[in-house]
Amino acid sequence: MEVNVYNIKGEDTGRKITLNESIFGIEPNDHAIYLDVKQFMANQRQGTHKSKERSEISGSTRKIGRQKGGGGARRGDMNSPVLVGGGRVFGPKPRDYYFKLNKKVKALARKSALSYKAQNNAIIVVEDFNFEAPKTKDFVAMTKNLKVSDKKLLVILPEANKNVYLSARNVKGANVQTISGLNTYRVLDAGVVVLAESTLSAIDNILM
Repeated sequence: MEVNVYNIKGEDTGRKITLNESIFGIEPNDHAIYLDVKQFMANQRQGTHKSKERSEISGSTRKIGRQKGGGGARRGDMNSPVLVGGGRVFGPKPRDYYFKLNKKVKALARKSALSYKAQNNAIIVVEDFNFEAPKTKDFVAMTKNLKVSDKKLLVILPEANKNVYLSARNVKGANVQTISGLNTYRVLDAGVVVLAESTLSAIDNILM
């Protein structure tokens, strides 16, 4: 699949670049995408939820009724879960939601996500660029030139670029990531994926 290469002024450079078919042209695997996104979302969870059990309630441990003849269940003390203000039975405890996912499955998921974007013509390749200083208006101007200012944007760079990152930080719906931080969720969440030209060779090295 061939795509045009643009500059940040939105001008067609007259050059075309061929996207790797084994990355951008595969039959997407929805289950691999599901697993990778599930792992990403699980890793975002803090897992700090906690409820107090019977032994952790600050209340009297005095037996509040006799064992038999009360006409109801044996409730024990005021911390009993059957009473208002008592402990909770089988409540949530702090835990880690991480689970393992094989590297090949994660790679397949990322290829599938990129293939979906390629099928929907939602990938734009631009010449490698940089801003002289962190300026939001420069980034906004680039999005307008590329006619993607009204879309949720993911810009993928080959390496960290502080000026570009800071320029995009305050732009709603814009996300700048390096190739090392590429993940399935971010690709699918974006309306358009903008790739710096040298990012393509980096993607080949990571996903092949």
